[in-house]
Amino acid sequence: MLRIFYKSAEEILLSSNKDLLHSLDKESVLWIDLIEPTGEEKRSAEAFLGTQIQSRAQAEEIESSSRFHEAGGIVFANTNFLSPMGDEMGMDPVSFTLSKYTLTTLREIPIRSFDLLSNKIQARPELYKDGFSIFVEIIDKRVDLDADIVELISQETSQFSKRINQQEDINQEFLLDINQLQENAMVVRENVVDKQRIMGNILKSDLFPDSLDKKFSIILQDINSLINHINFTFERLEYLQDTVVGIINLDQNRIMKMFTLISLLLMPATLVASFYGMNVALPFSEWPYIWICILAVMVVIVVLVIIFFKRKKMM
Repeated sequence: MLRIFYKSAEEILLSSNKDLLHSLDKESVLWIDLIEPTGEEKRSAEAFLGTQIQSRAQAEEIESSSRFHEAGGIVFANTNFLSPMGDEMGMDPVSFTLSKYTLTTLREIPIRSFDLLSNKIQARPELYKDGFSIFVEIIDKRVDLDADIVELISQETSQFSKRINQQEDINQEFLLDINQLQENAMVVRENVVDKQRIMGNILKSDLFPDSLDKKFSIILQDINSLINHINFTFERLEYLQDTVVGIINLDQNRIMKMFTLISLLLMPATLVASFYGMNVALPFSEWPYIWICILAVMVVIVVLVIIFFKRKKMM
């Protein structure tokens, strides 16, 4: 799918006709949005820009040199857009190609923030002078959504903390849930830091218009705040994880202590019972009520052991 946003008089119009690119000049085209494009659509956009648009494989590269570079007066930037997918975070790679006038985006799936922006562009055309202004708006909206994700992780962390304080369901599954939340926090942090690096590089580009410096600076401040927030949340999750491990260890130690005490309590009585259970002649074994005496001795021994443990504060 191909969407072309171009200026016509005082309006910004939208078209999906790739052939329109042959009749438009570069100054009038603000944004070319490629959503899982066909080969012809991608080639038409490349012919209009005069450069090759990065492929999905290039957009998914993790090396910093592949995430951003500038060549021939064109800026290439790649980043991931996060979206919660059950217990995990899904990553949708988006490739940006920025020339002096035009922004080109390449993505594989529909992204809600892009659709909302397309409506705003047509409703408020005076706010968007070139592709850089649209790019800044996309990143601004994305940072807001990342802030919502960070807040969601923070709320889940608070819920885990309450469950620990109330000591409910503190088990291995609970520990795995905290570990998954830690993984999500790390993914969000890496993604936000990636955007911070891309924004910093674009800000240093000669192509970047000075009129957007103030808005760019505000976005970078928001990103720094997000990084601090997610770092604090991650540290809190580590603390909760250590607490859960400590509680599980205490419970296991308490169980082992209980079994040990039961074994020690029964050991003397077991010894007496085993001694008189041997098939040999023993003193008083001919008495008709010797079993009562043996039982009484066993009870007395158990009571004495309990008194001893209590005095030693072992029970």
